[in-house]
This record gives sequence, structure tokens and C-alpha cells, in this order.
Amino acid sequence: MGAAKPFDISKKQVWKAYKAVRANAGAAGVDKETITDFERDLKGNLYKIWNRLASGSYFPPPVKAVAIPKKNGGERILGVPTVADRVAQTVVKHYLEAILEPIFLPDSFGYRPRKSALDAIAVTRERCWRYDWVLEFDIKGLFDNIDHVLLLKALEKHTTCKWVTLYIKRWLTAPLQQEDGTLVERTRGTPQGGVVSPVLSNLFMHYTFDVWMTRMFPGLPWCRYADDGLVHCRTEEEASAVKAALQTRLAACNLEMHPEKTQTVYCKDANRKDSYPQTKFDFLGYEFRARGARARARDVLFTSFLPAVSVKSLKAMRAQTRRLNLRNQSHLSLEEFARIFNPILRGWIGYYGQFYPSAMWPIYRHADYTIRAWLMRKYSRLSRHKVRASLVLNRIAKQNPSLFEHWRFGGVGAFV
Repeated sequence: MGAAKPFDISKKQVWKAYKAVRANAGAAGVDKETITDFERDLKGNLYKIWNRLASGSYFPPPVKAVAIPKKNGGERILGVPTVADRVAQTVVKHYLEAILEPIFLPDSFGYRPRKSALDAIAVTRERCWRYDWVLEFDIKGLFDNIDHVLLLKALEKHTTCKWVTLYIKRWLTAPLQQEDGTLVERTRGTPQGGVVSPVLSNLFMHYTFDVWMTRMFPGLPWCRYADDGLVHCRTEEEASAVKAALQTRLAACNLEMHPEKTQTVYCKDANRKDSYPQTKFDFLGYEFRARGARARARDVLFTSFLPAVSVKSLKAMRAQTRRLNLRNQSHLSLEEFARIFNPILRGWIGYYGQFYPSAMWPIYRHADYTIRAWLMRKYSRLSRHKVRASLVLNRIAKQNPSLFEHWRFGGVGAFV
């Protein structure tokens, strides 16, 4: 028998972590090793991770910096760990979730098991019907600015496990490797893209906002998804008071409210007839504003304050379609085209089509225009003949109405 390890980490924990990493897939880190590469010596690689974690000798490699575009312009820097490091981080994540989930509050929705952004949208929709005002706030660069001292203080409040705190300290200070290979030291923040980062950010915000808000304003419901949050208020003055108090609270925790993404909104509908400059807000890809609705019991039309896919989200979906350049993939068969496009359409419909689904029609129309453009490129007889191509597309849709995911909505040929 070998010598006992100083830390009680089982091989089963590492195996469970590996299965979670494999299910999530993900890109290679600084070592350029993919999941497939890692699995060529799976037993040896997992043993190495377990051995180093259990002996206290695990040191994370640098995190790969990857720039991704934001919906509203600019870039967000993701920190992509190596596959092996993702497995190690998942071991710690599983441990932390088991002890922190019971203490997290119900209205914290981001990155939590059995909670989703759609749950947050549903809760917010109902609260907007009951409260006239919303303070919408965004925390500027949350993941980049988390204070390490305050975070570790919160962590030590809930665990005395030495290996958990040891490895979290190492991950917090692991350098960021930029595209040109230079290393950037980190003295604050936790990399957006790291496996353990979401649960750490939730722990930080649990004390920075969730518990504080519940204590300071017990009568006002709130909802938070990572760095985006809402507080429902009865009056404009109440919303202003919450905003001022929250600015002070965030500053005390070395965070800042985003000046351009924070606003007080009046939830205008048929019963709220006052005029105010801000009567709509975006939250998690949905735009909340006054919209036409139908009372089913009485079959009466009225105006309600409701969420639907936002203008920014529609623009981002169209941009994604253009980046895929599907209309120019004339070497594909129609079935191959559908196999590539359908998972994307299914994802959009599954998320953005859950509330006020008719607002998705511009995207369905855009999808049909994309398919029609592909037909025109694929077949020379349809080139420069939009009407003829539309007729062909209609015929295809009638023959095979389940070929494309969005054809289930609005009737065959409704969007061409």
C-alpha cells in the first residue's frame, strides 16, 4: 500500500468531474490539448490529476485569454483553462456546490443547478405586474474585479477544508496568457470561463448583494443573474433610494455599478397611464415593455407589461447566421444544410420563443431568406429569381414541413 495522501480526495470524485467536463466539451487551453487528446491516455491523465490534488502538489497552468464579441459591441475576455485544469476545478466545484447551494437565496438564478435564465424571466414578468417600478442594475466587470480578500473571507465562513481553499487561492492568482504568449498577473477577479468561477462569483454576490438587499430592503423583491439584477419598487423615490444605497454598498466591496446599464424604469401598461422617459428594459436577452395581450377568459385585448425577445438578441441571431455563411455553402445537400441549421434554430426557439413567441417571426423570416439565398446559389436556374426561389421553398416546406425547426411556427411558407 502507498503512503496516505494529505488530502482526502477520492478517484471517484475525479472520475465524476471528468464526466462533467466531457459532457460540456469546450476548447483547448494553453497546452492546445483537446478532450480527444486528453482521452488518448485517459487513465494516466486522471491518475495524475488525482495524485497531485490529493498530495497538495497541483499547480494550475496559465489560463488562455480568448476575446469574444459582446452583443452591444466591444469584446469580453474569457479565461479558458486546460482540459486537465477543468477536471481539477470541477472536483472543487462539486464540493462547493454541495455546501453553498443550501445557503444561496432563491432569487439568485445564475449558474445554479435546477435554475435557469428563463426561471428569472418568469419571476420578473409576474413581479412587473405587481410593482410599478424596476431598478435595473449591472455590475461593471464583476468577474474581473472580485476582491480576493473578501472572497476568501466568505469562503472560510463556510468551509475549513484546507485543500479547497488552497486550490482556490492558486486558481485566483493563476496568470492569464494572452494571444502573443505574454503572461498577465492577476491580483483580483476570477476568470470568466473558469469552471469554479461562477460558484465563487455567486458566493461573493451572496454577501455583497443578496443578503444585504434582503436585510436592508426586506419588502422589495429582487432577482439576480450573475452581474445583472433587478429590484422591484413601489415608487420612483423608492427606486432612487435603493440605487443610492446599492452604489454605496458596491463601492464598499470594491465593485462599481455600470453607469450606462443601470436605470429606473416605469412598468407602463393599460392601468399605468403616467408618462416617464424610461418605460422598458432588457434582461437576459428579453425586452420588457408594454405589449398587446389577450385575456383568454373574456377574449378581450388589452395592454400588459410583458417580455419578448429583445431587439439586440434579434440582431445577434441574424449576425450569427451571417457568420456561419450558410447561404454560400452550395456544396451541401438540403438535408445537410438543415442538420447544421436546425440545432441553432432549436436553441433560439427554446430560449427566446418561450415568452411572447410571435416576436420571433422576424428571425423565422430571416431563416427562410437564408434558405432561399442558399437555393439561389445552389441552383443556377434560381439565380437572380427570388420569386421563383420562394415558390420552390414553399413547395419543399409543404412536402417536408418538419425539415427546418422554425417551420413548425406560423404555417408553411408564412415567412418567405
